[in-house]
Amino acid sequence: MSISAAEIARAADLLHDVVAPTPLEYSRWLSELVGGDVFLKCENLQRTGSFKLRGAYVRMARLTKKERARGVVAASAGNHAQGVALAAQLLGIKATVFMPHGAPIPKEKATRAYGAQIRFVGTSIDECLASAREFEAETGAILIHPFDHPDIVAGQATTGLEIVEQCPQVRTVVVPTGGGGLVAGIASAMQRDGMPISVVGVQAAGAAAYPASLAAGAPVALATMSTMADGIAVGLPGQVPFAAIQAHVGEILTVGEDSLSKALLLVLERAKLVVEPAGAAAVAAVLDDPLRFKPPVVVVLSGGNIDPVLLMRVLRHGMAAAGRYLSLRVRIPDTPGGLASLLTRLAEVEANIIEVLHERISETLNLDEVEVALQLETRGEEHRMRVLTSLTSHGYTYTLN
Repeated sequence: MSISAAEIARAADLLHDVVAPTPLEYSRWLSELVGGDVFLKCENLQRTGSFKLRGAYVRMARLTKKERARGVVAASAGNHAQGVALAAQLLGIKATVFMPHGAPIPKEKATRAYGAQIRFVGTSIDECLASAREFEAETGAILIHPFDHPDIVAGQATTGLEIVEQCPQVRTVVVPTGGGGLVAGIASAMQRDGMPISVVGVQAAGAAAYPASLAAGAPVALATMSTMADGIAVGLPGQVPFAAIQAHVGEILTVGEDSLSKALLLVLERAKLVVEPAGAAAVAAVLDDPLRFKPPVVVVLSGGNIDPVLLMRVLRHGMAAAGRYLSLRVRIPDTPGGLASLLTRLAEVEANIIEVLHERISETLNLDEVEVALQLETRGEEHRMRVLTSLTSHGYTYTLN
């Protein structure tokens, strides 16, 4: 089902004093790649750190007095949880949230800080949704679905209204996509006055339910999922966003883990913005194929709630994917000056040594060998290959970690 312009306008009125319009930042580095203007829609700077408050508040503000008295229940890895928790706090409603085991700690702590009760179950959003539905049946609490409700989609659509107001000339909008509420809402908002705007959804390749579902003509559940982008790891599209996506979204692209981590790294370095892997998905798609998108392009950064420990891991992964981080083990002779010679060779090719571990005892080593574990910073793929070629030319044997 499509969400009408009138419904989106009513949602915007409800949110007027609740959410602030997020910035639309010009991106010079992405513009150079695309060959035209590219802007970043910074929903990572929204209250609660993502767009999710928009839909959650609209849905909950429209509950009757009796429904509010029953409380609400939600299922989320963190962003929707925070949106529901804050909306509940603002509206005076009791909230219970089911989160998967292993949900990011900052998201859990923020959800608790807004006053919601948390219950951990399973390892996926779909398992949490099942438990939330059981809780709904047992207690009478109202389920606030993360994406499959017209009010949720209408709330998320207000992001699209802001994009059009901030960038009237926009021709392509690229949106991270999990269950589909955000991309469905933005696409619905773009239908006003027949504006020639293409909306593109982006999913993590390891959790991409939409391509097969669109091909089948109906939502199809994934058997398994595996991605660092927990915010868009949804195994079954919702009926409401699916219908809008089917009608209004130009295409759904997928991006790999290397692309996600590389995008997160570049957004941090070049835009000075912190995003989570899911929030960087649209940037990843643009980096993968920049000439695919007709400018002016608006790229949505959907969320910025990332665990600092995960951030460190993802940045290292992104540096490796960009050829700027090299982790390897090198065997050298167990003789005086052996390590110094290796480090001299690395200095000659300007490899920056981050960490060195000298291992003398291992059942895999010969008696006259030691192994050196190295973590190096390089300037890119070409420099990385030059470092490895230099090691080989000087007779060193190495294995990449």
